[in-house]
Amino acid sequence: MPIRIQSELPAKEKLENENIFVMDDERAIHQDIRPLKVAILNVMPLKEETELQLLRVLSNTPLQVDVTFLNVRSHVSQNTSASHLNKFYTFYDEIKNEKFDGLIITGAPVEQLPFEEVDYWEELCSIMEWSKTNVTSTLHICWGAQAGLYYHFGLEKRELPKKIVGIYPHKVMNRKEPLVRGFDDIFYAPHSRYTEVPAEAVHACEDLKILAESDQAGVFICISEGGRQVFVTGHPEYDRYTLNNEYVRDQGKGLNPDLPYNYYPDDNPENRPLLQWRSHSINLYSNWLNYYVYQATPYDVDSIGSKN
Repeated sequence: MPIRIQSELPAKEKLENENIFVMDDERAIHQDIRPLKVAILNVMPLKEETELQLLRVLSNTPLQVDVTFLNVRSHVSQNTSASHLNKFYTFYDEIKNEKFDGLIITGAPVEQLPFEEVDYWEELCSIMEWSKTNVTSTLHICWGAQAGLYYHFGLEKRELPKKIVGIYPHKVMNRKEPLVRGFDDIFYAPHSRYTEVPAEAVHACEDLKILAESDQAGVFICISEGGRQVFVTGHPEYDRYTLNNEYVRDQGKGLNPDLPYNYYPDDNPENRPLLQWRSHSINLYSNWLNYYVYQATPYDVDSIGSKN
């Protein structure tokens, strides 16, 4: 899929070097098709790294996607330059009257705080409420999934005895849903978090359908309203070295972190991590874009959310 992004976004050159098809505005206007409008609310601290990861996994269908990066006004980023944010990001209040085919809400390293103590919680709640009428399908990732399950269904998160971090096996639980079409019976995905929404609470919620689950990491994928809301509790978009970088960072902070599970060959951090999840990650995002966004959205984007 050609990803339509601003020509000066730093991720563009890196994606092109990986032989991933990206398209700038000038080229896109010469294609006589309506691109899918996808907004990405990026509340991860290393925003440029997350941009690259998400654009990479969104790039494998023939659909054209017009990406808008969103930032929150109620939090000042300490790890991304103001010039980058001013140039490539917009705020929710600037697009709240628009319609989008898809929305991605990323994770954030705030899971040990109560939701109401996160400084941008009220703003995030406004965005999640807006998504009900202005977005065809919303994909929530990691803490974003916990926040969505809490906001939409009142499901509380709980702190784990220790951090879940590593590459965990998952089982497909419902093959009839297109989101897991093409998945193997057992597939791997990264997790990195201190909290979880208890599996028993998700199972007990009649409005949620569980599509994939792990004996060790809990519920991984669940959906509501036929895919209007999608919740992914891990980080399938992570690249090969993301968990390694987190491990090295936590070591430097003196946190004595556990080795990421099933990540380094022979559990030796000197060994290059095995990339065991990329194909299923790409499949997940491609299925979401195709079956829950493209196939479900009206041709006239402005009619999203209207009653027929």
